[in-house]
Amino acid sequence: MKKILFTATVDSHILTFHLPYLKWFKDQGIEVHVASNGDANIPFVDKKYNIPIERSPFKKANLKALNRFKEIINCNDYHMIHCHTPMGSVLTRLAARKAQKNGTKVIYTAHGFHFYNGAPLLNWLMYYPVERWLSKYTDCLITINNEDFQTSNRLHSKALELVNGIGVDLNKFVPQTVKSKYELRKKYNFNEGDFILIFVGELNYNKHQDLLINVMYLLSKKYSNIKLLLVGDGDYLGNYKEQVNKLHLQEFVLFLGYRNDIRDLLLLSDVSVSSSRREGLPVNVMEAMATGLPLVVTNCRGNRDLVMNEKNGFLIGINDIDGFSIAIEKLYQSQTLRETFGINSLEHIHKYSLETIKKKMQKIYTDFID
Repeated sequence: MKKILFTATVDSHILTFHLPYLKWFKDQGIEVHVASNGDANIPFVDKKYNIPIERSPFKKANLKALNRFKEIINCNDYHMIHCHTPMGSVLTRLAARKAQKNGTKVIYTAHGFHFYNGAPLLNWLMYYPVERWLSKYTDCLITINNEDFQTSNRLHSKALELVNGIGVDLNKFVPQTVKSKYELRKKYNFNEGDFILIFVGELNYNKHQDLLINVMYLLSKKYSNIKLLLVGDGDYLGNYKEQVNKLHLQEFVLFLGYRNDIRDLLLLSDVSVSSSRREGLPVNVMEAMATGLPLVVTNCRGNRDLVMNEKNGFLIGINDIDGFSIAIEKLYQSQTLRETFGINSLEHIHKYSLETIKKKMQKIYTDFID
């Protein structure tokens, strides 16, 4: 029986993004193994290895993880290995060099390089040379946005593919209706007349929620019914709460924490926003598009793959507080503009649907597994 190994830094990455593909391999009669940090019960997996990977490249634990990867790979005759996440992919490709010489195919999906246009010079000095070197041990490099795809032409992988992210489930994330919107607002104790912005993302430096809080400070002076829902947890929660308190925005900015009801929260919202400094191909934006929401997002890698400026949303400079607030105000004042942007989002999202992405990935897998 053929075997495939999926690797990532942590179990949650596999659980969040790759279950449809694990199931597809099982349906093909292929034995599925997963190696990542954690002891989660992952569906469709025949064997799970708990590897002590650390996110930081400077942790000594990663040497143990590398040796464990070597043991696993050298003891199994894998037909293919698909690695994900920065540290997971580095350790996997280092460990798989012997197996690759014996015919194992190694695929790496880059969910967003640390080197990108506008990245700190240190990122380019640290990460680009490593990726350039490891690309020689990569049979297929998959990128999920146009910028990374263009950058990858400088690398040495044997094959290069552009796949539009992991796909959004259009059976789960459905277009908003007036009925669903106001029924959910009643359930969640929001008023029909509230104007609700939503951003789903970890509370950290990269997601840059302080920009949105500053935008809300400007908007709150004009509109008493505007609210921002910040969905997610993270290390910057304390910083952002302090900023909200200092600006007296407690009634305007709501911290909802980690949630399992993203679909409903999108359905009751008016506009989806993103303040990220960088993205791979953001799932939160795709889910908002599938809901038919207009978008106001920063003009960063990943966001600009999904948002066509003044077609389904606005692209704003990464630190442009005034520009961001003006864009939201335009949508606040025009229901017609909101509807037009939402319709365009619904049309544009189909190329990013889970079914479309699954077909693309299945073709890549078939080419390398046979």
